[in-house]
Amino acid sequence: MRIVFIGASSLAVMTAHQLLRHHHEVIIIESNKDKITALSEGLDCGFIHGDGSKPAILKEANPTETHLLFCLTDEDKTNILASLVGRSLGFQRIITRIDDPELEHVCMELGLHDTIIPDRTISRFLSDMAEGQDPLELSTLIRDEARIFSFVIGADTVGSLDNLALPDDCRVMCIYRDDKLILPKNGDELKEKDEVLLIVTEKSLARLKEKPVARK
Repeated sequence: MRIVFIGASSLAVMTAHQLLRHHHEVIIIESNKDKITALSEGLDCGFIHGDGSKPAILKEANPTETHLLFCLTDEDKTNILASLVGRSLGFQRIITRIDDPELEHVCMELGLHDTIIPDRTISRFLSDMAEGQDPLELSTLIRDEARIFSFVIGADTVGSLDNLALPDDCRVMCIYRDDKLILPKNGDELKEKDEVLLIVTEKSLARLKEKPVARK
C-alpha cells in the first residue's frame, strides 16, 4: 500500500517505521525542514516539505494513487482542515487524529468518520490491564463483510430509533449519550448529539458514507 502522513509527530514516525518494515510505501509531509533532515537519516521513505493542509502540497502526494492519508500533526484544527482538503482531492481513506474529545462529534458531522483520540485509546487499554482484563482489539472480532459505522443525531433525525431510514443489512449496536453507553431497545427516543454505532456490511457502508442517515 501507499500511505501518506501529514505531520512528522512521534505517532506518525512510529507508525511509519512499522509500515516500512512491512514493505509499504510511505510519504511524510512535514513543514519543519530541520525535522525532515533529521528523520531522513533513519527513515527510508519519501518526504515532502510544506504545509499538509494546503491543496498544492497535498496534490504532490498523488491522492488518487494513495490508499491511506494519516493526518497526525499535534494540532487538531490542522488535522481536521487537512482531512477535508484531502477528501476534496480524492484520497481513498483518511484517518484524522484529534486530542480534544469534544471535537469528535464535529468530525462526524463533517463526514470524517475515521478519527483517533490517542489518549482515550491508551487510557482504555491501561484501565483494562489494571483490572486484569485481556484487551482484545475490535478489529479481531469484525470479520468477513462486517464493518462499523457511526453517526451523530442532528436536529432532523431526533425521534424514535425505529423510524431511522437504515439499510436492511445493518443493525444498531449501541448509542452513546454524553459519553455514556446505552444498549438500544425498540421504541427508544434519540436525542440531538447522540452517537449511534451500527454494524453494517461493506456494501451498506459505502451507501451510508455517501448519503446521511435520515428518517422514514
